[in-house]
Amino acid sequence: MTSITPQTHGEHVEEPIEGFWAVIPAGGAGTRLWPLSRQASPKFLHDLTGTGRTLLQATWDRLLPLTEDRVVVVTGEVHADAVRSQLPDVAVGNILAEPTPRDSMPAIGLAAAVIERLDPDAVIGSFAADHVIGQPEDFGAGVREAVTVARTGRIVTIGITPTHPSTAFGYIRQGASLGLAGAPGARAVQEFVEKPDAATAAGYLASGGFWWNAGMFVVRASVLLDTLAGYDHELAAGVRAIAADPSRLGEIWPGLRKIAIDHAVAEPAARDGLMAVVPASFTWDDIGDFASLGELLAQVEGSPGVKVIGEAGQVLTIDATGIVAAGGGRTIALVGLDDVVVVDTPDALLVMSRGRAQDVKAVVERLKAAGRTDLT
Repeated sequence: MTSITPQTHGEHVEEPIEGFWAVIPAGGAGTRLWPLSRQASPKFLHDLTGTGRTLLQATWDRLLPLTEDRVVVVTGEVHADAVRSQLPDVAVGNILAEPTPRDSMPAIGLAAAVIERLDPDAVIGSFAADHVIGQPEDFGAGVREAVTVARTGRIVTIGITPTHPSTAFGYIRQGASLGLAGAPGARAVQEFVEKPDAATAAGYLASGGFWWNAGMFVVRASVLLDTLAGYDHELAAGVRAIAADPSRLGEIWPGLRKIAIDHAVAEPAARDGLMAVVPASFTWDDIGDFASLGELLAQVEGSPGVKVIGEAGQVLTIDATGIVAAGGGRTIALVGLDDVVVVDTPDALLVMSRGRAQDVKAVVERLKAAGRTDLT
């Protein structure tokens, strides 16, 4: 790990936000997208939506106009070379490599600590590497509003408008308007709610005032770390110590608490009245499984009801519907099957009903239990 150096690479359509740094946590194995996504090649390194850019690259593209290249990626050591290859314009020192996964709080905290030493007044925004976001102009407007709120000392999350009573996401319960100039939509956060059951989620949508928690946080780097220190002094002190002396990474990192930023900071900070939410006006998806991925893919011409990841010419369908990932180098024929998912790779084949998309994780667990780490 080396020190971060801000760079400039030419003109951008939008004016960069002064003093704003973006942090991209790039981790996780995406087990519900197996066998496309694996520990050695997780989903953020793949072009899953057919845009010609991987999810990581699309995240960088989205943030570049707002940051003037002040982007920091935190990833595992095993993925660092792939990240550098996909993001050649990121300075070497702007890619921080974790020796082992410790969940989102240590990762984001480390980036915040390094940025804090370089720019004590910096506002940071954390945006996962594997999300799909539409309307980039609306995304930029939402981030700008969140930065305005963050400069008042609050920790800000960007809330996603729920489109259905999902049980797969946490929810944010909004409070009173903050009445801030430059951030008209900003409201206090009453609480973060864990993933609810279907009836509770339906009640949230019916009552209004709830947003999906997409894990997007905007805050002054120093405020984040000082707030964390109030809840977990050892973790805050640890990441600051690493930032002060990067040679201590291997010594300190294994002892850091493994915890998500939601549990470490967001939930207790909401209870203490320190959180704000800025409602988003853009579309968002975290591609949690093949069912949600299917919603983002275009229909294959001449094959109604079929969506393909990869080369459509390798897929033949007769009276069939579903999602096909053609990556094994062979022709795939579907006959008389409805709402099926077929994922073909050189060393593994997945066939399932789309309704069981969440259960793919169990396959990965079985493979691990059997010692088949070559497939996970």
